[in-house]
Amino acid sequence: MQLDHDAELVGGLGTPEGRVAGGAERLAGRRLLAVGVDLGEALGAVLSHSIDIGRPGARLSRLDTRSEACGLTCTGRVGLVKFRKLGDSELEVSEISLGSWLTYGAGVERDQTEACTRAAFEAGINFFDTANVYGGGAAETAWGEVLKDFDRGSYILATKVFFPMSETDRGLSRAQIHKQIDASLERLQTDYVDLYQCHRPDPETAIEETMEALTEVCEAGKAREIGFSEWTVEQVQAGLEVPNTKKWVSSQPQYSMIWRAPEAELIPFCEEHGISQIVWSPLAQGVLTGKYKPGEPPPEDSRAASESMNWAMGRFQSDELLEAVQRLTPIAEGAGMTMAQMALAWVLRQRNVASTIVGASRPGQVHDNVKAAGVELSRDTLDAIDEALDGHYVSEPRLANFVAEGVKHR
Repeated sequence: MQLDHDAELVGGLGTPEGRVAGGAERLAGRRLLAVGVDLGEALGAVLSHSIDIGRPGARLSRLDTRSEACGLTCTGRVGLVKFRKLGDSELEVSEISLGSWLTYGAGVERDQTEACTRAAFEAGINFFDTANVYGGGAAETAWGEVLKDFDRGSYILATKVFFPMSETDRGLSRAQIHKQIDASLERLQTDYVDLYQCHRPDPETAIEETMEALTEVCEAGKAREIGFSEWTVEQVQAGLEVPNTKKWVSSQPQYSMIWRAPEAELIPFCEEHGISQIVWSPLAQGVLTGKYKPGEPPPEDSRAASESMNWAMGRFQSDELLEAVQRLTPIAEGAGMTMAQMALAWVLRQRNVASTIVGASRPGQVHDNVKAAGVELSRDTLDAIDEALDGHYVSEPRLANFVAEGVKHR
């Protein structure tokens, strides 16, 4: 096997624009995966030159390898994560992304935040999602402290705006969008975010004002692309119809085996308009890991046992649902994966999903979750999941918490 050292190695900003020359000193013991073949040991034996990905921020995205023995030409990636295009944009995001809701800056300490973030980089994750409201700005501040040690071109960063930051600061007016993006950038210690998302719709503000303000943020170089979270199809369409403004590239809905509401209207609409899904709560607040047993108190180190992190879990804690989730255990075992990996693979089976966000309080959770990337569940497995959860999942359109319907125009 020979490595083509003249091939360009692609990294940076999630696009082929950032180039890293071949021939650095070491592969840092990580595994190169290509077309399902583990080339790690083989590369270690034959490379006289390799790539230094040990420094903070460095990420080898892909390289061209050729095997004379088998005649294969393969494209590989460091770590386990694969990448998908984000809507109509040029951004390529890892199928598994790391989020900071209810964790970093709030329920998880600084050392754990840094350890989980570094684990994400090691696993090949390039996409990090937060919001100004998480911890009242604490989540952005925590990541600002950690991510400043990494090359800004090696990751894609997303944050959000809408929820109250004070008694007078909330919503999607022009003034608030400009004020909150500046505050977010300061906390994140960066000049720009790759994706700026409207955390909820704001029918009290004219949609034209909101879209124009988001466009101004992008034109000022403070954001590259825009998205939304938990908007109705009517509201998304209204945003698309505002002339001479930036177009949505992403939607961030709750979506999981037991919360399938986006499949009814949102996902089909987004597919028609070049908008990808970035999924939050794919594990249903950890319920789909199977660690919560019916009739038993939650594990002491779990989210459900934490007063600062369990407030959003009520709808997923009924014994009937937990019993149905336990029926997934033999299905996951039969498929050769953990419950969490199966739940993530289920979400990623949807072609309109660009990335699914996971939370983590321990580095091991990050490494376990990325193993779901690239997994294709069989038809038998998907049917068994549906049978196990029959009658226990939401499939019709449903408004998320804190969503107000309607659109205001000038």
